Amino acid sequence: MKTGIFLSYIGLGSNLLHLTYCHQIAKKYGPVSVVTLCKNLEQVIDEDPLIKEVIYIEKYYKKFSDIFKLSKLLKKYNFNTLYIFYPSIRFFLASKLAGIKKVYYYKFFKKKNLHLVEAAKKFVEENLNIKSCPTETKIFISEKNKQIAKSNLDKSKKNIIIGAGSSGISQRWGETNYINLIKKLIKKKDCFFYILCGPKEKEIADKIINEVNSNICLSLSNKTITEVIPIISVCDIYIGNDSFGQHVSSQCSIPSLIIMIDSPKAYSDYSKNQFRILPPGISIENISHDSGISPDEIKVDLVLAKALKLLN
Repeated sequence: MKTGIFLSYIGLGSNLLHLTYCHQIAKKYGPVSVVTLCKNLEQVIDEDPLIKEVIYIEKYYKKFSDIFKLSKLLKKYNFNTLYIFYPSIRFFLASKLAGIKKVYYYKFFKKKNLHLVEAAKKFVEENLNIKSCPTETKIFISEKNKQIAKSNLDKSKKNIIIGAGSSGISQRWGETNYINLIKKLIKKKDCFFYILCGPKEKEIADKIINEVNSNICLSLSNKTITEVIPIISVCDIYIGNDSFGQHVSSQCSIPSLIIMIDSPKAYSDYSKNQFRILPPGISIENISHDSGISPDEIKVDLVLAKALKLLN
């Protein structure tokens, strides 16, 4: 029996918050195949014993007419069972045309205001017949890779991930704010900072490092996700935008201080290691994509105070 899980999300963070549900399904069926629209997911979970393989779909998912091409693609993997984590008629029909015997799926026409965590939790509980499905899990990292990461840390310092990059400009707190935060933190604690930005965001890391002492900072923009994951897992805290780094850190039991400007609450709503910082006077219920909130509404001293509390 071969079991597949269809994660209909392009963003790495959206995929990672579904990892716990993949694990729950794998506990019933054995290692699962994850079908995803996210090209980077495999780099995060390639060591996970509960994940048999990651299948990246780059096309055949946008148009209704792609159903037949998608079904042909799914058919070659010989799934007996498929769990679809999205209310999509296209994916459902493609799965049935592929001859998959058991297809579990979200109710159609429920896309509006879909809370990713609540929907996934309820979906798994109902279809696996379990009473309480956990909303977070552990990202598997080999002990070898953890030891390599630890060997490069100065354990006498507080090692901090600064999540300055993000998938969208509107989610970023801004280089100037991070520069000021770092300058204030080093007056309070002996720290070393890893600046987490994607390869296309190198200029963000460079600007931060050029403005503070380069001896206390290292850019991660030139490293692969596979190289970055173990580093995150052995640091003391994550401070930054809602990005893949906070999903990794929180599911590695690392406190994650998330600066909420333009992200729905579901992305920081599932782990006991997630600590949100909201603009004063604004409810988390009123923050979502395209909220239009100015990053400067969240003051450096507010982030500093919360960071020091978690670091003590």
